[in-house]
Amino acid sequence: MGQPLRVGIVGVGAIAGQYLSTFERLEAVRLVAVADLDEARAAAVAAEQGVRALTVDELVSDPEVDLVLNLTIPAAHAEIALRAIAGGKAVYGEKPLAVTLEDARAILDAGRAAGVRVGCVPDTVLGTGVQTARKAIDDGAIGQPVAATATMTTPGHERWHPNPDFYYQPGGGPLLDMGPYYVTALVTLLGPVESVVGAASHTRATRTIGSGPRAGETVPVDVDTHVTGVLRHVSGALSTLVMSFDSVATRASNIEVHGQTGSLVVPDPNGFDGDVLLHELGGSWGTLPPSAGYRGAGRGYGVADLATTAPGGTARADGVLAYHVLEVMTALLAAADSGTTVAVESRCERPAAVPLSDGPALG
Repeated sequence: MGQPLRVGIVGVGAIAGQYLSTFERLEAVRLVAVADLDEARAAAVAAEQGVRALTVDELVSDPEVDLVLNLTIPAAHAEIALRAIAGGKAVYGEKPLAVTLEDARAILDAGRAAGVRVGCVPDTVLGTGVQTARKAIDDGAIGQPVAATATMTTPGHERWHPNPDFYYQPGGGPLLDMGPYYVTALVTLLGPVESVVGAASHTRATRTIGSGPRAGETVPVDVDTHVTGVLRHVSGALSTLVMSFDSVATRASNIEVHGQTGSLVVPDPNGFDGDVLLHELGGSWGTLPPSAGYRGAGRGYGVADLATTAPGGTARADGVLAYHVLEVMTALLAAADSGTTVAVESRCERPAAVPLSDGPALG
């Protein structure tokens, strides 16, 4: 508190650019080093940012790095996180926290043992979109929340992604790819989940790449590409989730929340802002002005939120929340496979609300 958190990034691929842009306007964090398996890429980013290019081993042990921002591929999330924690660093990673619950649990256990913080994407829920909807719920605008729907449909990422293989391998699929945004939003709005039921399918054994140097090449599909389920929240509310790489289009809202006296339309949880619509009983649809959340937020606000959370406090995008979201998703896949209700054993606190502000500020 009172000093910027010194950040070292491992993995400076495409997503890193969004973090670098955001860090330029956040006083709570300061980039000091980068590392990547592609040393030339790391050197280019380091020169552009005026920081040091290090090897991964150097970065996770560097005394001038307080937090390792882990932007590697999902399969490497656990390895890099554990190496950083062993070096005494706090860790904040891209989603998911890990590919398996076992690895995710190992990260949290290691962080607790070392006395360092663990955080994880998504931080989109800290923007004005989801936070304005949350404030409306908390203020009683829809009465007692009863249910929610969350819908993400697309024909598949192979149409635009030049290397879509990992989306169709274990650890991929629409739920594990996009579900973190939607489930985290649902937990932020309605609280933790206690059990799930579900069903899943896939329509094709292969997918054809539609762009880039591999256009026309086929990749195998080894995961379900349409997943639907019902999440029972501890509060009693029921959320219906549809995640699909098999649908052409939809007119469904990304998220709707329904209460006894009103309904809300919540904007895309993969973004930070957007219009929140409220329909009160006996009224009509109207747009709510932003009333909560970080204005103009971008990827990396979760790191700054962690940096400005007082010792002993819980960051809003922390590892316990990410673990719960991962367990909800893996439980849903298990429920779809078994045809049974699957209990979610972990619990997390509903993240603290974000008052309307321009961003996390140093104390």
